[in-house]
Amino acid sequence: MRRWTQHWATWGVGPTLLVACLPLFLGIGATGSVSIGGPSPSNDQEPMKPYREAIPGTDVSFDMVPIPGGRFLMGSPEEEKGRNDDEGPQHEVEIHPFWMGKCEVTWDEYDLFAFSMDLKRKQQAKVALANQPESEKLADAITRPTPPYADETFGLGRRSQPVICITWHAAMEYCHWLSTKTGKAYRLPTEAEWEYACRAGSKTPFNFGDDATQIDEYAWYFENSIERPHPVGKKRPNAWGLHDMHGNVAEWCLDIHDAKYYARTPPGNVAIHPVFVPDARKYPHVARGGSWDDEAHDLRCAVRRASDQEWSVQDPQRPQSIWWHTDATFVGFRVVRALEEQEALRNIRSQIVKD
Repeated sequence: MRRWTQHWATWGVGPTLLVACLPLFLGIGATGSVSIGGPSPSNDQEPMKPYREAIPGTDVSFDMVPIPGGRFLMGSPEEEKGRNDDEGPQHEVEIHPFWMGKCEVTWDEYDLFAFSMDLKRKQQAKVALANQPESEKLADAITRPTPPYADETFGLGRRSQPVICITWHAAMEYCHWLSTKTGKAYRLPTEAEWEYACRAGSKTPFNFGDDATQIDEYAWYFENSIERPHPVGKKRPNAWGLHDMHGNVAEWCLDIHDAKYYARTPPGNVAIHPVFVPDARKYPHVARGGSWDDEAHDLRCAVRRASDQEWSVQDPQRPQSIWWHTDATFVGFRVVRALEEQEALRNIRSQIVKD
């Protein structure tokens, strides 16, 4: 990632559990979960279909794309150009079916939660709050983000623009709010789910092949972005219909980042839906996909990025906000919904609290 902080002046901004054990799992202590072996997902489900989710009580909606279950080699081979040490060793992973957001979450969606636009709309419509469905009452009561230190969009616009500068905690709380409001269990993708969906059956550095000269057709990155993120869904999708898996904004995953995590799957074994379940620590979490501020080789399917405190270095608050990253115009997120959720991830919430 290039140093984008030089752009502050241009934008006019001043100097942000151990897993509940699965039926079979590899004993690796209190730092994560890799399930080895165990049952495959059932095949008696109704065929998964794409659908559009309308956020109740609003005129905002988003599209979800079905991702079939299967197995893939996670990580990159040692000879892959631009490879980082934390991308290996490659290991076989089994993923259960799920739905994934067709595009990255936009301000149109996030503002309803972050700035209580859904509550303001109810006030204007004089909604009888006491007579609301229980799901709406519960959603209304969820804690919302504190006001950001500066313009959280950095003058880059809101409509159809991907969310930027939010923390992992904020993305998790949005998923909790969305789940409560819709009655469907939305969350961040696990790191394995994200890479599996990004690859869409491919085994090459990029989901469209190994020719980086084609990247302009699929991604906003340093060479074509004009130093800014762009409205979602404007580049070609991957084979499974997902836009912006390469570039535009890096995307939060559920997992804590551990550079040696892949080595915990013994050679010859298949990791079943692996996830490094988060705890109360603020850093480091995983972001995937690269961004508008990255070179092409940092947009590869296997690239892992670890969050750190430098993403909030210009936050003047003490303690720093658990909601906003003042120095992360390159990070956003998208949501997933499992067909059959693994027990360790049911009703998962961020455990991070303000210092």
